[in-house]
Amino acid sequence: MRPSLSNKPYFFVRNSRIHGRGVFAAKNIAKGTRVTEYVGERISHAEADRRHGGKADDDNHTFLFTVTSRSVIDGGNGGNDARWINHSCDPNCESVIEKSRVFVEAVRDIPKGEELCYDYMIERDPNDPPGMDQVFGCRCGAANCRGTMLVDPAPPARKAKAKSKTKAKTKTKTKAKAKAKTKAKTKTKAKAKAKVKTKVSAGKPSRR
Repeated sequence: MRPSLSNKPYFFVRNSRIHGRGVFAAKNIAKGTRVTEYVGERISHAEADRRHGGKADDDNHTFLFTVTSRSVIDGGNGGNDARWINHSCDPNCESVIEKSRVFVEAVRDIPKGEELCYDYMIERDPNDPPGMDQVFGCRCGAANCRGTMLVDPAPPARKAKAKSKTKAKTKTKTKAKAKAKTKAKTKTKAKAKAKVKTKVSAGKPSRR
């Protein structure tokens, strides 16, 4: 069972060595703990673009969190301290979306005083101007730091495997037809045997 949000705060906000303000553990936090919820005004993508579309290309500061293809949370309006959680390439937390709500959960045990971070995983856009890696530069200091909060797009699915499967299906098509003919011949015999068998009903547990 997932631990629920605590009435006692798990964290406090102060200046961060990573960037601006940061969120720090007020006590030891166990792995799997649901630390907080990212809240704020829910707006459309069009409204998010309108609000922040006029920003300079080298200004990456927003509190926007994409929830679905239709909605975005603007933590800068009606938000809480979750908006101060910084990015890290080696995070101790992760963001989890459940029923259009965004929660921050610990992915490992976090000692008191450690800064809470999660990977922003900001997607690249084909229309991004040059130098966006630097605009969204990462200063988390992790050994595996990729140097930017941007992530590379997922590689396209390999078509070679799909082609090989198609070829395999074509090769087995003749065999399948032959088997179908054999089954058709034995169908009458099978029906005869089925009439002789005693009818038994059995229940099976369903797996979901």
